[in-house]
Amino acid sequence: MSFRSAGFRPTMLGSALALVFALSAGAVIAQEAQPEAASSAAAAPVAAEVATTAAPAAEGAVKPGDATAGQAKAAVCGACHGMDGNSSDAQYPKLAGQSEQYIVRQLTDFKAGKRQNPIMMGMAAPLSTQDMHDLGAYFATKSPLPGVADQALVEKGQTLFREGDTSRDIPACMACHSVDGRGNPGAMYPQLTSQHAEYIEATLKSWQDGTTWNDDAQAQIMPAIAKRLTADDIAALASYIEGLHSSDGQSEAAKP
Repeated sequence: MSFRSAGFRPTMLGSALALVFALSAGAVIAQEAQPEAASSAAAAPVAAEVATTAAPAAEGAVKPGDATAGQAKAAVCGACHGMDGNSSDAQYPKLAGQSEQYIVRQLTDFKAGKRQNPIMMGMAAPLSTQDMHDLGAYFATKSPLPGVADQALVEKGQTLFREGDTSRDIPACMACHSVDGRGNPGAMYPQLTSQHAEYIEATLKSWQDGTTWNDDAQAQIMPAIAKRLTADDIAALASYIEGLHSSDGQSEAAKP
């Protein structure tokens, strides 16, 4: 790893049909009701069987992401995130190199309204699960363009990223996101490498304000950690992460 420095988710039929009435009348009623009840009883297992067999078929229709199909579907994403997932506007995150699993999770959350963003909720609404996988597969094949780090913030940012701060119960970022920021696709921890500092900073501050992206345990991890960070911590981490990229496997701060 190295840095580039820039210096700065049958009911009963009524109530027993009063037996005080003629038994013959009761018999007629019972005879008329039996075919209907039998029909309903026979239909129930059929419906249950159809439902049981239909569900697996629907789930089985989703295949691993197809990067080629994803490339065509990603055309609409390019306006904000760049055609290759490297956004030129720092308010939009880079998607290049992000794992398929993580992208699918985020798009699913946007579509369900669990993650709030007017633009992305609208973009995710028409997507099928297969679309999401294809998009994720496509962006996963791309490489993030190296960012730049402010040399003055590198030391503090690196310490927090690699060691955390036990006195404030702040874990090291690399414990989940890996030492080079490549993330953990299996656990759906995102890649951070070369992400825009502006986006990282805005996201950490949003978590500080109580924003969450889902209601499961995994989604509660970062908001809790972000609340322990100071403004200076966030600035340093954001800058360090933007300058973090993999080269010769060694971590260093590039000199101006």
